Amino acid sequence: MGTVLIVALSGFLMGFDGSLFTGAVVFVKKHFELSTFQVGWTNASQVVSATIAIFLAGPLADRVGRRTVLRGAAMLFAIAAVVSALAQGMVALIVGRLIGGLGIGAVLVAGPMYIAEIAPPALRGRMVTYQQLFIVIGIALAFVSNYLIVHVENFGFDWITTLHLADWNWRWMVGIGAVPAVIYLFALLWIPESPRWLAMHERLDAARRVLVRAHGAELAEAELEELRASLAREKSPHEARLRDLLAPELRAVLVVGVIVAIFQQITGISSVLAYANVIFERAGAAGDASFMQTVYVGLVNLVFTVLAMLLIDRVGRRPLLLFGLAGMGVSLALAAYGFSRAGETQSALVLAGLLGFVASFATSIGPVMWVLLSEIFPNRVRALAISCVGLVNSTICFLTQLLFPWQMERFGGAVTFAMYGVFALLGLLLLAKVLPETRGRSLEELEESLVRHH
Repeated sequence: MGTVLIVALSGFLMGFDGSLFTGAVVFVKKHFELSTFQVGWTNASQVVSATIAIFLAGPLADRVGRRTVLRGAAMLFAIAAVVSALAQGMVALIVGRLIGGLGIGAVLVAGPMYIAEIAPPALRGRMVTYQQLFIVIGIALAFVSNYLIVHVENFGFDWITTLHLADWNWRWMVGIGAVPAVIYLFALLWIPESPRWLAMHERLDAARRVLVRAHGAELAEAELEELRASLAREKSPHEARLRDLLAPELRAVLVVGVIVAIFQQITGISSVLAYANVIFERAGAAGDASFMQTVYVGLVNLVFTVLAMLLIDRVGRRPLLLFGLAGMGVSLALAAYGFSRAGETQSALVLAGLLGFVASFATSIGPVMWVLLSEIFPNRVRALAISCVGLVNSTICFLTQLLFPWQMERFGGAVTFAMYGVFALLGLLLLAKVLPETRGRSLEELEESLVRHH
């Protein structure tokens, strides 16, 4: 359990470092006098490098190990925070965010992969969602950190003046991300490599030791035997290649993975989290109120992710995901209606709609996607498949973040969020037809039923 929690903490880095810019963007726009397009590009630039990293992280994790990839990600987060905080122009700021994006992409692939490969089948869903839990904890604490930095000048301490916290607020917002990155880098010294990665590289004795330490001797031997059999069936003279994913027996699970990846992002979650302050200001909230409402978003995200963890191995992946998509559609419709109103009613309806949307996302497709991706693909192609599906997910994320400021300016909030709601309902209809249930089955059992007997 300790190993799983340390690996899952990689999600905290992603959530914390990735969300600090949500509050900073308001001040960065003024400081560098950015246009609407420049704001969108600066915000979305992190997703560009994350997309590249997602594509490369799977094969790299197969080559050098899941743990090594996580260590590299921690170093990237620390470097990104320092570069962003010291930026003297938009270009330097974007460079910092590009570096941070590489860390995000690496964590998104290597973290769930490692946890799925070491967790027992009965607890795998919950354990993989630990990373999602730490992501939303990171997001929530980032919003709280931004709120405190904005109000820090009210505390009246002399050291605040010395550190220029009030004058350099956005620099402190993004720079503070270096602290947890350095701490996490040291924490990774205490975890072993993934047992399935060790077995893939014919280090069976090392794999046995890790499994015994994690699950006990009796269960470890049974898992190792299953793993040997799976690797023997998948024996190949070459590493997994892109064309291997197009094999007839893999097409069904690949389609499921791609559909889930698209609808996780095209429904607008990245836009809501990245531009929360901007959205609430547009809906009529004053400056301080918009920061506080953003904190509410982070807290709701956290509470309902915990709920998903409690339910995912009891209720199953499929019911959670379908119920959540329905809730997302209804909540987005409420937010769209709110933007069509005026005055205090507008602000209240938009807040209620977005909190409902975030709650539904956090209970369903947010954590469920990464659990599914770590389960439905066979061992030999798992890393490559997650990278490719993650590439699709990250590309959609980039486009939604890039276009959101333009959409709000061109169409307004009502049309923008109505579009997101339509996508949520479309995703519900598609996934109701193709989504399998994977709860409580070993990775080898899933491979046998979803791939070999497709």
